[in-house]
Amino acid sequence: MSARISPAQAPYTPAIQRVLDGLTTPGAEPLSLFRTLARDERLFLRFTGGGLLDPGHLSLREREIVIHRVCALNGAGYEWGVHAAIFAGKAGLDDRQLAATVAPGVADAWSPREALLIGFCDAVNARADIDDDLWARLRDAFQEPACIELMMLAGFYRTVSLLVNGLRLAPEPFGTPFPRP
Repeated sequence: MSARISPAQAPYTPAIQRVLDGLTTPGAEPLSLFRTLARDERLFLRFTGGGLLDPGHLSLREREIVIHRVCALNGAGYEWGVHAAIFAGKAGLDDRQLAATVAPGVADAWSPREALLIGFCDAVNARADIDDDLWARLRDAFQEPACIELMMLAGFYRTVSLLVNGLRLAPEPFGTPFPRP
C-alpha cells in the first residue's frame, strides 16, 4: 500500500527547515509524517508546535505508555513503531510491556498507577469522556495539570493515529514492528 500523499522533498521553506533541524530522528531524512505535513507550512507548524514531548507533568514512562496505548487502540502501527524505537528504551518499557500496550484489557505488566493509565486510554478512546469513578481515581493519582495533560496527550495521539492511518504511511525503516494481538 502506498502513501496517499507524497512527502515533500528538500529544499523546504526556511520555517519548516528550522523546525526539522530541531527534530532529531534516526535515519537520513525526517520522518515521513513530518515530510508529508511539510507540504503545507501552516499545517506543519501547527502540528509540530502542539507537541507534548517536552518534560511536562507526566514522567517519560507515563507519557509513552499513553502514546503507545492510544496508537495501539487505533491501529497506528507507524507511530507506535516510531515511539517504540526512539523512546521505549529511555522510558524503561521492555518487550513485554510494549506488547501489553497492544493487548486487549489491562495486562499484568503494569503497576497500579500504570494500569490506571491503560484504563484511562481505553475509556477516552472508546467514548471521548471520563466517567466520575475514573476521574476520581485519576485525581487520586495525578495532580490537576497532569490530568489535563493526559487528556491532551490522548487526544493529540488520536489525531496522529488518524493522520498516519489516513495517509497510509509506511512504517519507518528504523521503526519497531507493530505486534498484532
